[in-house]
Amino acid sequence: MFNSKVILITGGTGSFGKKFTELLLKKYKPKKVIIYSRDEFKQFEMSKVFNDRCMRYFIGDVRDKERLKRAMEGVDYVVHAAALKQVPAAEYNPMEAIKTNVLGANNVIDAVFDSGVKKVIALSTDKAVNPINLYGATKLASDKLFIAANNMKGTRDVKFSVVRYGNVMASRGSVIPFFQELTKKGAKKLPITHPDMTRFWITLEDAVNFVFMAFETMKGGEVFVPKIPSMKITDLAKAINPDAEFDIIGIRPGEKLHESMISIDDSYNTIEFSNYFVIAPSIKLAENPNYSTNVWNEKGKRKEYGFVYSSNKNDRWLTVKELKEKIGSV
Repeated sequence: MFNSKVILITGGTGSFGKKFTELLLKKYKPKKVIIYSRDEFKQFEMSKVFNDRCMRYFIGDVRDKERLKRAMEGVDYVVHAAALKQVPAAEYNPMEAIKTNVLGANNVIDAVFDSGVKKVIALSTDKAVNPINLYGATKLASDKLFIAANNMKGTRDVKFSVVRYGNVMASRGSVIPFFQELTKKGAKKLPITHPDMTRFWITLEDAVNFVFMAFETMKGGEVFVPKIPSMKITDLAKAINPDAEFDIIGIRPGEKLHESMISIDDSYNTIEFSNYFVIAPSIKLAENPNYSTNVWNEKGKRKEYGFVYSSNKNDRWLTVKELKEKIGSV
């Protein structure tokens, strides 16, 4: 799939980008891997770990369309992972989030149109489903842009798809390192927003492998959603510090009690496969692909109206013991 190909990762110095690069180099023999990001120090640190001959490090921002165009010359596949992700920061700096997450997404699409890129996967989030915060709203807009790009490509041989998943376990800025740091400092209480709060969880490695799979089977215009387990925030706290008490601090602005990856409104267009769901586009695409069968000839099952895939209505739950094991392995 990726052998002898040129792959560009926007936001490539982030948690996902580094794990994607690690597994890409381990499993395949790419011609080039281009890390496109705006922080030269993070690139310097990453280059000390990933210094294979195929590696390239481009300083640039997704807000800069001309730089993107130059970076994408000769690129086969693009993974769009760059985004402003912090919910409070987006609420306080709304136009900055829009410039990166929405206008930046459009710049990526325009740069792809002006190059020979064949496939694009944009990373999304569960917060894009019925969003109540600006971050989720910008990612929903980004998703719509990438889906609609399949109708704007003209005669170009390129496909755009979206991968949506939940919280990534132990990624930068997640609650796990926060709880671990408090525990190291001897905290007797851990701050819990709500005792009933649930979340989807996925490991970085599983997230990357899911993107690999999406690249292989994508037809353009669909949203891929993995089947992943849920966990209770209180169970996560117990897994990190079983002796700690809970300090209930209340749900923060823009935060949901439970997260969804497929809403009731998407159920019309949802197709279930053994390990994942596909949400077909609500708009009609010119090529009108058949999303009901994947490249392995597995036939998907259309979901009925009313189906939702939310963290509190999942049939897979991580226990405290399983959470301990997964945290320890990260």
